[in-house]
Amino acid sequence: MTLAADNPLIVQSDRSLVLHTVRTVADEHGRPRRDAQGRLLTEEHPRFVGARDALAAFAELEKSPDYLHTYRITPVSVWNAAALGLSAADILARLEDFACVPIPRNVASEIRTWIERYGLLRIERVVTAAEAGPARFELCSSKPGALAEVLAHESVRKLLTLDARGRAWLAEHERGSIKQALIKLGFPVDDRGGYRAGDPFAVVLRKQLRSGAPFAPRAYQREAAEGFYRGGSVLGGSGVVVLPCGAGKTVVGLAAMSLVGEKTLILTTNTVAVRQWRAELLDKTELGAHEIGEYTGEEKSVRPVTVSTYQMLTWRRSKTDAFEHFALFSRENWGLVIYDEVHLLPAPIFRVTAALQARRRLGLTATLVREDGKEDEVFCLIGPKRYDVPWKVLENKGFIACARCTEVRVPLDAAQKPAYASASARNKFRVASENPAKIRVVQQLIRRHRDGRVLVIGQYIDQLVELARHVGAPLITGKTPTAERERLYDRFRRGAERILVVSKVGNFAIDLPDANVAIQISGTFGSRQEEAQRLGRILRPKSDGSAASFYAVVTLGSRDQEFAQKRQLFLTEQGYSYEIIDATQLEASFGA
Repeated sequence: MTLAADNPLIVQSDRSLVLHTVRTVADEHGRPRRDAQGRLLTEEHPRFVGARDALAAFAELEKSPDYLHTYRITPVSVWNAAALGLSAADILARLEDFACVPIPRNVASEIRTWIERYGLLRIERVVTAAEAGPARFELCSSKPGALAEVLAHESVRKLLTLDARGRAWLAEHERGSIKQALIKLGFPVDDRGGYRAGDPFAVVLRKQLRSGAPFAPRAYQREAAEGFYRGGSVLGGSGVVVLPCGAGKTVVGLAAMSLVGEKTLILTTNTVAVRQWRAELLDKTELGAHEIGEYTGEEKSVRPVTVSTYQMLTWRRSKTDAFEHFALFSRENWGLVIYDEVHLLPAPIFRVTAALQARRRLGLTATLVREDGKEDEVFCLIGPKRYDVPWKVLENKGFIACARCTEVRVPLDAAQKPAYASASARNKFRVASENPAKIRVVQQLIRRHRDGRVLVIGQYIDQLVELARHVGAPLITGKTPTAERERLYDRFRRGAERILVVSKVGNFAIDLPDANVAIQISGTFGSRQEEAQRLGRILRPKSDGSAASFYAVVTLGSRDQEFAQKRQLFLTEQGYSYEIIDATQLEASFGA
C-alpha cells in the first residue's frame, strides 16, 4: 500500500499512536505560509476527525495537547474491538489508511496475536446424556498447545481438574476466577457456559408514558439491548453498553429486562439513583409499585425487580467482618444483574461477581475508563463491550445536547502563594484547587448565564460551603439526607432553585434535564471518568434546542492546571475541545 506523506498518523513501535490535529497552510507553490509576525500558519488537518473516530474503536487516548494527540493500543482495547466484530485486518487497514509512515512490524504482529487470543480459550458447558445432575464445565481450545501453555501456570492449574485424557474441568463457581487468572496471562476467555434460567418475570415496555406521551426506545437504545442479549444465546448475555450521560442508558436497561424476561437485580450508585430507577420503571414499563423493591439503608424490600446500591452491598461493621448484605445476590433466583455506572464498581462487588457468571450481567457506563486500571476486570467478569456510540454522533443527531467546553484559568490568590510554594506535590494540588480567586470567576459565570440552570460542582467541602455562601445557593454533599437532596433536586427541576452547589454526589445519577450550565471548580486529580460524568449532567437535550455550557475553573500554572489537562482526555477523544480563557479577560470575553 502506498502511504500518503501528508496523512496525520504516526504508529510507533511501542504501540503509541501520534495523531496530528493540524497541518501547515501552504501557498500555491507548496511553500509554508506565515503571518505578519513570521509565524507558520496552520489549519485543522482535513483527516484528523476521521482518524480520531477510527482510532477510538481500538485505542485509548493518553495525551491531548493542542497539536498532537497520543493514543495507545492495549490488549483490552483490542479485545473490546474484537467483541464488536473488528478483525486484525480491519484494525490494520484503519491504521494504514491514516498513517504517513509504515506500521512497525511488531505492532502489526501484536495486534494479530491479541485478536487471535480473543476466544482462543473457551468455557463450554458439557451436558450428560441423561441431562441429570450438576452441569460440567470444560476449558477447551481449538488450537493445539494453547491449553498446555496456560496449564503451565499454577494460578490456572489450581482452579482446574485434569482427567486421564487431559481435558480440563472446572466448577461452575470458578468460571469467574479462571477468567480473571487467564486474562492476566493475556488470554481473554470466551465463556460459552451459558446461564441459569432465572425465575420468569415479564417486563413489558409501555407504548405510552403516564404523562400520555408516546414512548418507544430509540433505535440505538434498542440496538444496544439486542447487542447485549444476542437472541438469548450464549454468545450474548454478558457485557457492557457504553453511551454518554443523557443518552438514556436506563432505557437500555429496561429494554434488556424486557428481552430477558426474568427477575432482575439492579445495582447503582446511591439512594437517589435507586429512586430514579424506580421512577423510570414505573413510567416506562407496565410494572406496578408492588413489583419493584428498594434495598437501601432506608428500606429493605425484595421484589421481582429490586434496586440497591453498591454502598449498601459493601457495608460491613468492620474491615474484618463479613459483608452482611451480599446475601441479596443469592436470595432470589435472578436472571439478570444490571450494574449501573459500571466504571465505579467497587472491588468487593468484583469478588462476588466472579461467582455470578451463570447470571446474565449488563454493565452500563459513559466511559470504560477506570482510574484504578481494572478495565480487564470489567472485561472478564461483566463482559466485553457490546455497544458503543461516539458522543458527537448522538449530539449531531440531537439525542444529547450540544456542549461548549471552556477552561477558565485563574491566577493563584496572592495570599495563597506562600502555602503553595511550601506544600508537598499532593498538597499543592489542593491549595491550587481551593484557590479563593475562583469564587469571583464563578460569580461572573453565573451572571453571564443569568437565565440558566446552573450546577456548581467541586471536590472540597470547605470550598463548597464558602462558595454556596457567596452565591446564595443551597449545598448538597454526601451528608445531605436523601429526602433533602430529593427536595432540592425537585425544586431545581421546577425552577424554584436556579443554582445548586454539589459535591462529588453530583458526579452521577442525577436526573436534572433542564440543567444547562456546569461549573467545575475542583476535582479528583486527573480523573477522566469524573470529567465525563460532570459534563454528562448537562447533556440532556433542551426543549428549546439550546447548547449546554461546561466550565472548568483551574488555577493558572499550577498542579491544578496539570491535572485538568489529564481530566480532559476522555472528552477530547469523544470530539470535544476546550476553549482557553484567561480570567483577567473574562468579562470582556463574555461581554458581561
